[in-house]
Amino acid sequence: MSKILDTALNLLLPTVILTHLFCSPYTKVEESFNIQAAHDILKYGVPLSNSSSMIADRFDHVDFPGSVPRTFVGAVLLAGTSMPLSSFFDSPDRLQLLVRGILGLTNAVALWHMRHAVETAYGRAAGRWYILLQVSQFHVMYYASRTLPNMFAFALTTIAQRNLIMVKSMASRTARGAKRRRLALYLLTIAGIIFRLEVAILLAAETAHLLLQHRVSLRNEVIPAGLMGAAIGLLATVSIDSFFWQRFPLWPELVGFCYNTILGKSSDWGTSPFHYYFTNALPRLLLNPMILLVCIPTALQSKALQKTTKDIILPHALFIAIYSLLPHKEWRFIIYSVPAFTAVASSSAGWFWHRRSKSLFYWSMNMLMIIATLGSFATSLGLLYISSLNYPGGEALNRLHRRTIAEKNGTVRVYMGNLACQTGVTRFQQIRPTWVYDKTENETMLLEPMFWQQFDYVLAEEPQRVIGNWQPIDIVEGFAGVTLKPGDTDGIQPLRNGPYWYRQSLRQMYALSALFMRDNITRGYWPVIKMEPKIYVLERERPTLITLQT
Repeated sequence: MSKILDTALNLLLPTVILTHLFCSPYTKVEESFNIQAAHDILKYGVPLSNSSSMIADRFDHVDFPGSVPRTFVGAVLLAGTSMPLSSFFDSPDRLQLLVRGILGLTNAVALWHMRHAVETAYGRAAGRWYILLQVSQFHVMYYASRTLPNMFAFALTTIAQRNLIMVKSMASRTARGAKRRRLALYLLTIAGIIFRLEVAILLAAETAHLLLQHRVSLRNEVIPAGLMGAAIGLLATVSIDSFFWQRFPLWPELVGFCYNTILGKSSDWGTSPFHYYFTNALPRLLLNPMILLVCIPTALQSKALQKTTKDIILPHALFIAIYSLLPHKEWRFIIYSVPAFTAVASSSAGWFWHRRSKSLFYWSMNMLMIIATLGSFATSLGLLYISSLNYPGGEALNRLHRRTIAEKNGTVRVYMGNLACQTGVTRFQQIRPTWVYDKTENETMLLEPMFWQQFDYVLAEEPQRVIGNWQPIDIVEGFAGVTLKPGDTDGIQPLRNGPYWYRQSLRQMYALSALFMRDNITRGYWPVIKMEPKIYVLERERPTLITLQT
């Protein structure tokens, strides 16, 4: 029975991650570089001959390079892993699900390893609570399959943290402990050099803590691990990225660091106060209020838990504090710390669980943990539902394809506006091989009437700017906020994305639950999801032939 329970809990991780993927299959602009790069590598391969012209003619990043170059390493790994399975997928849009699914399952495996470390440090009950707490957190589960650079780094940092927890909770002066420390430092170094340079701050915090605790040898472990990790990371990123960007030598993360930090360009995207990560981002990432209010304070105060807890949590607190000095802040910059904080919280949850029959206090704590975790899971599903409504571009192109089945083998030209491209349209969605999909951004060209005459369809957020005679054939709405409105069932929106049967079943589940709560518990009040038009699908009006009868 115990093995069955542990297996079921382990299966929760990939199940929840893949559920988020299928409920919200499209991507946004922040993920576009890696998903477009994976598509191009899958479709065109790695052009080893005449590479300059092949890359210039076929690869998306040449036309849309972004403000700074990004690494191709993650895209190469995803494309290479997906390639043997690609023949089993009959359309490019489903192939995108495969690519994202592989990334999501990779992060699920990393979190599995984290559970093993938690069980070693705190016991089996803590390991089980770790899974429950982790799957009820929205951001990690939702973004685990999304091709952000942070989520490529996440797998490496999580496995590194797993090895560090194993070292911190056991005798460290062993050959196996030294091996785990070196592996952790390797992985953190590689993650920082290739994917996200801010991981270097976490690496420095972990290294400093190990040195202060006299648990690591500077000469025999830190320096060799750092040099080897740097060599592997630089060799991978400089060779691969110099080739695809046709610039040598190129280290994308260094270029991005100089642009965003040295030149201060990241502040153009907004600034936040010093305390933002601690008072805003971290509570949202952890989601369950019991984690910060009860579990972590208990783990820090309990004599049975505090030593290992401090060893785990102090480097991450230092990492977040140092990173808070930068004015531009986003929750994804500190997502690497979520498994560590969740691991510490699970130690307290396991501690309460073992003592649930000893007193009313421990029984009450267990009930609160169960209620809060179920509430977090319900909130996570609600956030998934809302988030799935944020991709009108992908939905608009999908609807256009469904409306024009008769034209699928003919030559059709489609213009996709800026908002459509930012909210779901990728090259994987361009499923008609004879169609021409255009993403021109040149404002001068967009003001020329002859430019618009070449298109049969347009996906536009502002139809009044489209020159010529066009008629709307569909309007795709997107999320516009949530309000409490008594007795209004119009706000109970269906999940529009995903396979038909999946979409309908989720709609029915949500509608029945929402109506029951509204009518029987909340006295007519229920969060109403407001929607507003986002993308207009326009068709060019064709002249009508009039036959005169005599």
